[in-house]
Amino acid sequence: MKLVVQVRLLPTPEQAAALEATLRTVNRAANEVSRVAFARKIHAGRDLRRVTYGQVRAAFGLGSQPAQHTIKKVADAYTALRANLRNGTYGPANSPRRLKAESQPISFRPLAAQPFDDRCLSWDHDARTISIWTSSGRAKNVAFTGSAAQLAQLRKHRRGESDLLSRDGMWFLLATIEIPEAPLREPDGFLGVDLGIANIATTCPATTPSTTPIGAATPAAGTEPATGAGPSPARYSGAKLNAVRHRHRELRRRLQAKATKSAKRLLKKRRRKEARFAADTNHVIAKRIVTEAQRTGHGIALEDLQGIRDRVRLRKPQRVTLHSWSFHQLGGFITYKARRAGVAVIHVDPAYTSRQCSACGHTDRRNRPSQSTFSCTSCGFAEHADVNAARNIATRGVADWAVSHAADDAA
Repeated sequence: MKLVVQVRLLPTPEQAAALEATLRTVNRAANEVSRVAFARKIHAGRDLRRVTYGQVRAAFGLGSQPAQHTIKKVADAYTALRANLRNGTYGPANSPRRLKAESQPISFRPLAAQPFDDRCLSWDHDARTISIWTSSGRAKNVAFTGSAAQLAQLRKHRRGESDLLSRDGMWFLLATIEIPEAPLREPDGFLGVDLGIANIATTCPATTPSTTPIGAATPAAGTEPATGAGPSPARYSGAKLNAVRHRHRELRRRLQAKATKSAKRLLKKRRRKEARFAADTNHVIAKRIVTEAQRTGHGIALEDLQGIRDRVRLRKPQRVTLHSWSFHQLGGFITYKARRAGVAVIHVDPAYTSRQCSACGHTDRRNRPSQSTFSCTSCGFAEHADVNAARNIATRGVADWAVSHAADDAA
């Protein structure tokens, strides 16, 4: 499987100036190629290369490989744009956002990332330096650093291109590595994962719960006993993350209203702090879920939430919360960590998982009287709403896995 290792470069001032000039040059060239691609409606890499290769080399002084990579970067950007238009990412036809995306060429930031292959970039792992092509010549002995684990993986498994990236005055290389996947183990049941906002994730195995009368007390988070073997239900609260998001949102609002130089400086300094905190939280949760599934021999069942932001209708105060919900990132973290551990992952239909009773299967809107409460109007089963939904997801995971593998066996 392919992963990305980020290492930090430690260039001298002269090397940093050369790297910055290089990114500015290749991105000016990319913008010119993009204008040609848009005007002539040429998006295939081979055709775009035939039309623009000579022009890019002559006008911007790029070497052969940097010119090839610049053209490929533009072609890949238009491929991604067409895929997003087909998938409805930019909204329905004739929507303002879609019309804007279709009516102008793709543009690249002056310091947008640029790929380098082994002809333009070489690594000396013993000295921890690189030699990299720049627009002013080869920059040699550029130091790099990273964690011991990252550097060991980089030395052993690096394959393909690396992307040069500038962020907040720092320089990074994003290197692709290919590591062997652990053998996929046949799951002994599934651990359902319900993703949410009040609780970032709630897990529960596909077990048949004992019926609890309506009005009975709901067990505390993380203490619900699971019937049968396997992991117990667990809830990962989103209260801390939501509080951090709210604090950052209010701080941004006040600083933007002040609009002084110092306020703008502080905005720039803090702009990625919230995203880093959210990503770290999601990494921790994903690791715990995968570790629990690996320990108990379970697979992991996730909801297929693609397009949920377009389907859900909320009042205006709730929209900011929905659009800052990083469910896709958490799902991605769980998926790749599970692949590394040999844990099976399956995505299931999320329809009515929060309204369906995991004890009797009865589905009714009235089963969910509040955000945290589930009370079945048919059989009287009561449970924390997110645990009930996670159990339904796990049950669907078991059924979908059986169907998919029955089809594979028949083939």
